[in-house]
Amino acid sequence: MRLTRLALLPLALLAACSDPAARSSAQTSPLGAPAPALATPNRAPPSDFTTMKMSFAPIVKRAAPAVVNVYSTRVVRQQVDPFWQLFGGMGMPQNRVEGSLGSGVIVRSDGLIITNNHVIEGGQQLNVVLADRREFPAKVVLADRRSDLAVLQIEVKGERLPVLPIADREDVQVGDLVLAIGDPFGVGQTVTNGIVSALARTDVGASDFSFFIQTDASINPGNSGGPLVDMNGNLIGINTLIYSRTGSSTGIGFAIPAAMVRRVVESASGGGRSVSRPWLGARTQGLTPEMARSLDLDRPVGALVAEVYAGGPAARGGLKQGDLIVAADGQPVQDDGVLNYRVATHKPGETIALTVKAGKGVRTVEVRLETPPGAGARDDRLLAGRQPLSGATVVTLSPAVADEYGLDPGLNGVMIVKLADGFAARQGFQPGDIIRQVNGHAITTTAGLAAALATPQGGGWRVTVERKGQRMTVEFAL
Repeated sequence: MRLTRLALLPLALLAACSDPAARSSAQTSPLGAPAPALATPNRAPPSDFTTMKMSFAPIVKRAAPAVVNVYSTRVVRQQVDPFWQLFGGMGMPQNRVEGSLGSGVIVRSDGLIITNNHVIEGGQQLNVVLADRREFPAKVVLADRRSDLAVLQIEVKGERLPVLPIADREDVQVGDLVLAIGDPFGVGQTVTNGIVSALARTDVGASDFSFFIQTDASINPGNSGGPLVDMNGNLIGINTLIYSRTGSSTGIGFAIPAAMVRRVVESASGGGRSVSRPWLGARTQGLTPEMARSLDLDRPVGALVAEVYAGGPAARGGLKQGDLIVAADGQPVQDDGVLNYRVATHKPGETIALTVKAGKGVRTVEVRLETPPGAGARDDRLLAGRQPLSGATVVTLSPAVADEYGLDPGLNGVMIVKLADGFAARQGFQPGDIIRQVNGHAITTTAGLAAALATPQGGGWRVTVERKGQRMTVEFAL
């Protein structure tokens, strides 16, 4: 189980490690079509004992057949304790099978399935078990690390599988009844119920677009990728992580909202291998209480425009530095995390309506979103040879690359994105380091970096590196 931590709160991703070998062998609608209504929720408390005896069974009967179990396996090389090398042959590295267990949801009747990326990440073999216990190999259609969602496909040879419709409206409210369906701890399909405890949780930090539905419906390891279902039988979220000190449910779980799920599924359905995300063309930040007081606001709510990039979508739409964005498409914007989520659920070419405060006035800005400059033109390069960055994979920073890694789109230079076993890793370089200079020459492209490293001066190299805003220069001798 992976852990992510923020503000000292332990938050656990729900995919549990298990040995698949130890496991017992154990309503079609078009994508996005509204589900036939079971009942329209009136959000009224039960009025009498008869009402309290009402059952969730009709909703479960409809939703559960579309919920699947997903498990992945991979073979890893395990080094044996050197002590056993004293005995012939027993010190050789051995293969060990690791597994990851989670859940998923059928969203298209031909076998298209949505789950969490962390359920399948690193898996060499993926399998899906349907609610009726049939098992199928699965292939990854799209894996999106930034949203922690992945789309799988199983081959069902023309059979039409039951589908759980994705909610097409954002009308979820705190206090709504919900069901969580999945395979916790590998015990088999399980249904729990609760309410929506909170909305727009942006301080969780489990993905690049932290905007979660919080629920007290009991979810545990193995529930990852399973659906959070409303009383109309629609998928309103994908259960992803829990707050826990023990790894088990304590009544605080988080689900990725349906709007982001829909965006990823539509990308996969259209044949995409990745999600093409739009660019606002502005850098924003949340407000502190001190900033709110300086702006004569009674509360620190909104996303403050700190910078507008020349020629970008925001600049063309009329957004200005110092504007305070308080709503997007009519939905409130509490902070910059909410704004990033609202932008990310759009497609390039679509328009987002921003409600903006500037001084005493309020106006609406229409911004036509577009893909960031540099999208699809990455120039990743693996550096090799006898030089300080041998074993590092680097990329030229562009607005598209910076956006992918959650950086300021105005950054330039060359960044380390991956380190293999080599000199660079042993010398303490890290992914995210930006190479600014080599021997006094400014570095702006990977080709320029490779050329500078190929010609040492004075018997070595002087490399200037920027890490988390701090610069340092390190000397390396031949």
